[in-house]
Amino acid sequence: MSGKQRETLAARRARRAMIVEVGASDDLVSRGYDFWITGMIVLNLTATVLNTFSGVRARYGALLDAAEMLTVVCFALDYLLRLLCARFIYPGGSEARSLCRYVFSVSGLIDLLSFLPAWLQVFFPEGAVAFRIFRIIRIFRLFRINAYYDSLNAITEVLRKKKQQLISSVLIVLVLMLAASLCMYSVENTAQPEVFSNAFSGIWWAASTLLTVGYGDIYPVTTLGKALSIVITFLGVGMVAIPTGIISAGFVEQYGLMQRSDSPLQDRALQAVQLRLGERDPWVGQPISALSLPASLRLAAVHRGREVLLPRQDTVLAPRDVLILAAPGGCAVDLKEVKLAPDHPWCGQYVRDLDLSRQTLIVMIRRGDRTVFPGGDTRLKAGDLLLLHTRFRKLRETPETI
Repeated sequence: MSGKQRETLAARRARRAMIVEVGASDDLVSRGYDFWITGMIVLNLTATVLNTFSGVRARYGALLDAAEMLTVVCFALDYLLRLLCARFIYPGGSEARSLCRYVFSVSGLIDLLSFLPAWLQVFFPEGAVAFRIFRIIRIFRLFRINAYYDSLNAITEVLRKKKQQLISSVLIVLVLMLAASLCMYSVENTAQPEVFSNAFSGIWWAASTLLTVGYGDIYPVTTLGKALSIVITFLGVGMVAIPTGIISAGFVEQYGLMQRSDSPLQDRALQAVQLRLGERDPWVGQPISALSLPASLRLAAVHRGREVLLPRQDTVLAPRDVLILAAPGGCAVDLKEVKLAPDHPWCGQYVRDLDLSRQTLIVMIRRGDRTVFPGGDTRLKAGDLLLLHTRFRKLRETPETI
């Protein structure tokens, strides 16, 4: 295979990776794929739920089975595409390493288990019931939708940051639940030996009381037991309020961080970007057709020494080329440079963890004399110069002249 053929193949794989991953809002093909796979997830869950109703199953069983099989095939194709694009979804390593990183990642395992049990039961009919249980894991594909909406990303980020505090509060509730069960056994065992028969028989009562559900199927009958139940109920209200307070404080902190992160984006607005390629920059030796640029950002010119080249798709970039990037006329696009100070909240964070709008993309990072094209696992550092590209849904209106 010639060098040009390899470059064309790499460009196609990179484009395929942009499509199967959550894409930019101005990339219609990628957005269409996002909505298509989301529709398949919703259709699969709907068919699975309707299959549990005997009347619906008797009347529309064949249609529901066909819908379920169609979605399973789509999940398998999606998984195959992600395997083929793993090198670009998880950059920074060899082909085999990128493939392993995807296959053994949480999202990769969810993708695999979303369709694998449906095929395994064909080859192992005796184990169909067991494999059917594993189909429940497909519900976790629904959580992939949170990558498509910025607001849900804030929820997952809060839960991730407050994980330790939430685990601690749950442990406190479990300890209190066990203590309440032991105390109630000591008080009520004599009066209700068939209800509070051992130390763990009061776990259900303690759970329903501490969580303020109170089904009333198990309850104390002695005066001391009722008094103890009142105290435990008050403790339950306070203990259950702890995780709620932690999550609420996390949301306030997260949105404050988002506002602080957005404020530096107004520092320096640009009409065009000038980029000089170094010897080790990844665009060196690549044709312009292989560059991964947003659809609303164009390579306007290439300065090579004293010569100005009009960019063609087959123009191969060379070291020390100066690229002029600009938005074409009529596009509602903002270009901004952000210099990360040591105290900037983005320092040390991965690109995938930034709370950026779907309209905003980090096109490239200038790190010293080197250009970095970010992926989700790119960690930002102090001193990085980010080029951010923001596309608006419509052109900004110009003020009228008075």
